[in-house]
Amino acid sequence: MANKDAAFGMKPVRMIGGAPYSGGQSRYRIANAYDTSIFQGDMVAQVTGGGIAVHADGGTVPIVGVFNGCQFTDPASGEQVFSNFFPADTAADDIIAFIIDDPMVVFEIQADIAYPIADLFGNHDIVYTTAGSTKTGISGAELKVSDGGTATTLAVKAIDISQDPSNSDVGSAHTNVLVTIQNHLFGVKGAGLA
Repeated sequence: MANKDAAFGMKPVRMIGGAPYSGGQSRYRIANAYDTSIFQGDMVAQVTGGGIAVHADGGTVPIVGVFNGCQFTDPASGEQVFSNFFPADTAADDIIAFIIDDPMVVFEIQADIAYPIADLFGNHDIVYTTAGSTKTGISGAELKVSDGGTATTLAVKAIDISQDPSNSDVGSAHTNVLVTIQNHLFGVKGAGLA
């Protein structure tokens, strides 16, 4: 049966060791008028100036974690806004991002093509195959299978195929894969298997 093609970025599913993910997240800052939207499920990286920015395709800057929403004062209404995504160019001095930053969280992400079992424990980058949704706030990021390799600067390490019956077929595109953040600010995991 073919896998469903519906990118959703990085979704926390459990902790290394099998414990459930408890919903923990930390506060980080986004610079006033940052020019790129960030969606729930996007990885974010550290930037000069004390804030975070969306992790770019091919980026090698250590990853802080996964964006899970934000709050800021709306520049037009003056009211406090809570949102699943950060709208690009928002002019506010109080933008707070909620980031899943524990390096031991296991995430589920959809692969951009079929994911071969032989590539498990390899390191991979992500790719934005579609834009995130301003309606739902959900990311369009997928695991980039063709970028698999051993480099510790790659974004994620694949550890298993998801057990989601709608997306666990390794013979067709868009397999869901379980990953950890490889190039994490709080500890790089190590070289991937070739």
